[in-house]
Amino acid sequence: MITAEVTRAVAGAKIGTGLATLHLRHTSASLLIQENADPDVRRDLDAFFERLVPDGDPLFVHTMEGDDDMPAHVRTALTTVSLSIPIADGRMVLGTWQGIYLWEHRARAHSRQLVMHVLGE
Repeated sequence: MITAEVTRAVAGAKIGTGLATLHLRHTSASLLIQENADPDVRRDLDAFFERLVPDGDPLFVHTMEGDDDMPAHVRTALTTVSLSIPIADGRMVLGTWQGIYLWEHRARAHSRQLVMHVLGE
């Protein structure tokens, strides 16, 4: 979860009202706003997407980086790589149970780059 890092960046922008835009510069990971209270939610999402788009599915030809290569791209296509979050009173307007996740779709760790733009007054 990257909520704390994004929260610090928004606070550092020192704006009252505006918009935070996040963009992940990759095609095999996603950005997601989802429940942050129960870790079972993340586990269940992983399990659902593994069932929906399993690693090693013979349907896929693109396997240059392994059996999880194309399934990771499909999972990203089904989710998103950009988020826009309103800012009010200097804070992101998220629901009580919402958190921001950088959701890795590959089996092994990868370095990821997130671009953030905060605009407001």
